[in-house]
Amino acid sequence: MSTEHRPLSVLLVFVQATSGVDGAASLDGAAKSGLSLLKDRVMSGVIKRAQFAIPPLSLMILSSVEVAGVTQEICDLRFEKLPLDKPWDLIGISVQTGAVRPAVEIAELFRERGVSVVLGGPYVSIFPERCRDYADVLVTGEADELWREVLEDLRRGSLKPEYRQGEFPDLSASRPVSKSALQISRYFTTNVVQTTRGCPYSCDFCNVHVMNGHKLRHRPVAEVVREVGQFLEKDKRIFFFLDDTVNADEAYASELFSKLIPFKIRWVGQATTLLGENPKLLDIFARSGCGALLVGIESLADESNRAHHKFHNPAERQSRCIRAIRKAGICVYGSFIYGLDGDTLAMPERIEAFIEETGVDVPGINLLRPIPGTGVFTRLASEGRLMHPSSDHDAFRFSWGQEMLYYPKQMSLEEFIPSYTALTKKVFTPRHAIERAMRAPTLRSAVLMFNMLYVHMYGLSRKDLQRQLAELARG
Repeated sequence: MSTEHRPLSVLLVFVQATSGVDGAASLDGAAKSGLSLLKDRVMSGVIKRAQFAIPPLSLMILSSVEVAGVTQEICDLRFEKLPLDKPWDLIGISVQTGAVRPAVEIAELFRERGVSVVLGGPYVSIFPERCRDYADVLVTGEADELWREVLEDLRRGSLKPEYRQGEFPDLSASRPVSKSALQISRYFTTNVVQTTRGCPYSCDFCNVHVMNGHKLRHRPVAEVVREVGQFLEKDKRIFFFLDDTVNADEAYASELFSKLIPFKIRWVGQATTLLGENPKLLDIFARSGCGALLVGIESLADESNRAHHKFHNPAERQSRCIRAIRKAGICVYGSFIYGLDGDTLAMPERIEAFIEETGVDVPGINLLRPIPGTGVFTRLASEGRLMHPSSDHDAFRFSWGQEMLYYPKQMSLEEFIPSYTALTKKVFTPRHAIERAMRAPTLRSAVLMFNMLYVHMYGLSRKDLQRQLAELARG
């Protein structure tokens, strides 16, 4: 029956993996896996303040699509319970790779109540055949241009079983992003902006180029500048530029951030260390208010980075580039992956020395997470190095890094796990947290909170890895 003249309500649900948290996530889920064991009230307070929760930009974009007779709301499960008893006409769930099971369970709850469910997002786009039984509608690919069609079909009572994006959406089209579906006060900031999509690199542990292509697509500079001004009207806090590599197109970045200098904002983002070799762009970043950048260092061994198709950050210039970024007054979150294919038991000592030498403000020392749909997942499966069947995608869920999911190439698990836990025990201490905060070029309270959070979380990781090692020893 047509619903042409009846007001319709759509709920967009943000689902977080239940097996862990990251630095930008609420710690509610972590409480179930260990935070309740923390008895130090001072530490607990620091951790709660270190949530750095930001809204899901993908759902902000979808909720900004306006169709007459349709209202949209966002349910962020980091802060609220599912409104199961309200009369929804459609539920939209973005399924993140690594959080499939909770998304499917939520879909089942609504479908049992007779509500139609749309599943979309990275996992659905890569593995649609695994998702069809759990949804009434699938949306595959970037949904910017598809969502209006979905809502209009909902109004007509003629939803299709699948909406597939052919070519990538044209980002030059004007699509204003609204915050009207957000409760602004619950977030660390709601100023989240994406200026480009796609990645020119091909790191095999990443799915960005799989999802968004290798060619960079740009939003018009004027559109981004206008959005920054509009966002400031409702929230004057820090901005997060969510581009995977905000300096990938240096000419575009130079034009954009030059025009943002008059706004006097503070912002953080992600970049390659190559920024340290471009003094002009580095100066523009600093003058436009850049306070911190996450840089993917990964391995300090070139053979490891090459083995995983990361060719754009040779180890020999990493140290120089990071020092240049920090000298410009920008904090560096340095992300390492220990256990890549060229890494040996000598790597922990090199990582520890590198952190001290460069002054990395917030180090992150990660285990490799083989994500279904990435090149490394396929390769490790073919080499027999995955610790679970490659068909069991739930086993490769996102976590803090509290279990090993694969067998390292150069080391046995009995060697690797103790070396990793010993490294994190040395790097993440309260004393180091305070020292890093004191020498940080800016954002010192944030640097302190992140480091103190990691003291606790890497402690949990060590316990879980030691438990896994004991289980492996028992056979």
